[in-house]
Amino acid sequence: MDTVTTIPAVRARVAAWRAAGERVAFVPTMGNLHAGHISLIELARRHGQRFVASIFVNPMQFGPNEDFNHYPRTPDRDAQMLAAAGCDLMFLPDVAEMYPSGPEIATRVEVPGLSTILCGAFRPGHFEGVATVVAKLFNIVQPEVAVFGEKDFQQLTVIRRMVADLCLPVAIVGAPTMREADGLAMSSRNQYLDASQRGLAPRIHAELQRARERLARGERDPEQVGRDGAAALEAAGFRVDYFSVRRAADLQVPAAGDRDLVVLAAARLGRARLIDNLRVGD
Repeated sequence: MDTVTTIPAVRARVAAWRAAGERVAFVPTMGNLHAGHISLIELARRHGQRFVASIFVNPMQFGPNEDFNHYPRTPDRDAQMLAAAGCDLMFLPDVAEMYPSGPEIATRVEVPGLSTILCGAFRPGHFEGVATVVAKLFNIVQPEVAVFGEKDFQQLTVIRRMVADLCLPVAIVGAPTMREADGLAMSSRNQYLDASQRGLAPRIHAELQRARERLARGERDPEQVGRDGAAALEAAGFRVDYFSVRRAADLQVPAAGDRDLVVLAAARLGRARLIDNLRVGD
């Protein structure tokens, strides 16, 4: 595996692969990789002959009181994990490479209707930052396929809409959420949990399962399902941002008769903000 830090170097390598008729798959990450990321990589390798991963902690998607400066950065370990997973090229740019004029005045990509609900309501500007950096990375790497985890279901939905609206020639593949043995969705932010919080964290998955079971049995009041899930997590000691039932296709409030649903939750324990979701009826 080679590591490059500049946009021209990525483009030169990908152009050579494409000239040889090779299909390129891509996984963008913020690093601090874990088994969940590796599952994305393994899935991406099934969609192309060449595989690119990027590691970039994107300042544009962090709010003023969020953890950009303290977000864990482990590039040497990440490189070892990517190489072991069969990655051909690791793109490791710095902020100046991605935002030469600075992220504050950079052109931005906004996906209306999806970016300001759910997580977007609690993290203003977050999905604008995500859409912007992903659009830039797609223009740099120009992959045929890109893989994103379904754990960040809203992010995946935003990216799919952006790709469709901007007519970008890249297929988006969603990868199933990887979980610890007790059901907790794998996340780089899980390391912020102390022992007591780590023992409590799987309750999110348990409440999502309970909500999914109610909906599968024919529960006709999805708003009540959401209220009950939020109340259960609050009673257990979480600070709940939301617990909500939405249409899977567009994350809007479901109408009577909608069956392809997703239950999403975001809740905080100490320093960690945990997100998770489960599909219903797909």
